[in-house]
Amino acid sequence: MDRASLRTLVIDSLRKIAPEVEESALRDDRPLRDEIDLDSMDWLNFIIGLHERLQVDIPEADYRQLVSLNAVLDYLAARMHDGPPSAPPPDSEP
Repeated sequence: MDRASLRTLVIDSLRKIAPEVEESALRDDRPLRDEIDLDSMDWLNFIIGLHERLQVDIPEADYRQLVSLNAVLDYLAARMHDGPPSAPPPDSEP
């Protein structure tokens, strides 16, 4: 998934928690919780939503890394890139 698609998905996930979110008003480098005034439960629901949509584990210890939209995108892109290894090719011998 490219960064633009990932950004769209993240913003859509934010809108599920805070429908008033306007993409054009978000600054990628500002703290997300301040930008859209999310309380701790909203933030947790946002993180859980990302996990469910992307099937990416986000340990609680990593929550502090997810400060800005850029940080969320960087984190998710790295986690998606480091996904589970693919299965080895099947043997061609009978």
